[in-house]
Amino acid sequence: MSTRLRFALVCAGVFLVAGALALTAVYLVVRTTLQYRAAVFTPGTIVSERDGYRLYAPRFSDGYELARGFALKTHVTYQDAVLGDIRTYGALIVLGGTGVAFGLGWRGAGLALRPLREVTETARRVAQSHDLSERIGYEGPRDEIKELTGIYDTMLGRLARSFDGQRRFVANASHELRTPLTINRTLVDVAVRRPDATEDVKRLGESLLLVNARHERLIDGLLALTEGQQAVLDRRPFDLTDVAEHVLDQAAAEAAEREVTMHRLLDSAPTAGEAVLVERLVQNLVENAIRHNHPKGEVWVTTRRRAERVELVVANTGLAVPPYEIETIFEPFRRLHGDRLRSDRGSGLGLSIVRVIAEAHGGTVTARPRDEGGLTITVELPVDPDAAP
Repeated sequence: MSTRLRFALVCAGVFLVAGALALTAVYLVVRTTLQYRAAVFTPGTIVSERDGYRLYAPRFSDGYELARGFALKTHVTYQDAVLGDIRTYGALIVLGGTGVAFGLGWRGAGLALRPLREVTETARRVAQSHDLSERIGYEGPRDEIKELTGIYDTMLGRLARSFDGQRRFVANASHELRTPLTINRTLVDVAVRRPDATEDVKRLGESLLLVNARHERLIDGLLALTEGQQAVLDRRPFDLTDVAEHVLDQAAAEAAEREVTMHRLLDSAPTAGEAVLVERLVQNLVENAIRHNHPKGEVWVTTRRRAERVELVVANTGLAVPPYEIETIFEPFRRLHGDRLRSDRGSGLGLSIVRVIAEAHGGTVTARPRDEGGLTITVELPVDPDAAP
């Protein structure tokens, strides 16, 4: 139950208990007050005895006794009628008052919780937009809600500074590392291509170039991860199908080299966002599907529109993936089957980049293992609001 409903029920319960107690007290007082108090004596009995004299109850005539009995019966009937009315109307009043108390409690709780609802909406908007620069900024009396919002704004400020510091560090470190790697690649390439280079030098140069290429991919992945963690504010419409076709055309040579067959099932999927980032998302999924496959394997790439969402589905054959490993494959530097030395399979950032880019666009990523081996990864993105239904 919500806080508002609990508060209304408490108000109704308190009124019901208080009303029941008050009705019981009134009932007992009225019943005691209306109780028949006339002394009833049997004719001929001694009423009092003083100074040797005795006072006997007179022997009344039958008419008097009949009138006296009628009066007693009338009083008892009146008493029962009054007490019955008290029970009936009192119960109705208590029940009606309980309903009124519930309504007033519901209304009062709504008024009391209105500032809290505004704070909740602002906090939800901040959480969904990934924009830690926004603050709640609650303007109201210095009460518990004001104190809570102040603490929340302070926490947001610290988180914003922390995340910004991490992003700047990763971006600066990546840029600083990219320059010497580029220089190393150039120097090694020149040394390998020299006419007087021996076979040992060439083999060593080729190994160094492979290691250098792996480091460059790692740095590019860190940069993409940093960029993807920021919310996409400039959303421009594009078709996810066009991006998928472009990526598949670029990956065709690598797929042919690894003897992997690619199947395209591409329908129109209009969305909005940063097309370059979404291209990186599709590229990572397709490259993973090709590289984490076996010779003569297959890859299926599907794009389609479903109501208010567009889907990109990439499935591939390959080694079986345990269900308990599904969530961990989205962690940075996570590789399945202990594959840490194979530089041709990436740095372990591919699916992490996919997730952050999807979340930056307001989308989701899910994965499930295929019974025949391999994975099926589904990316859902919001549909372009201006697209035709």
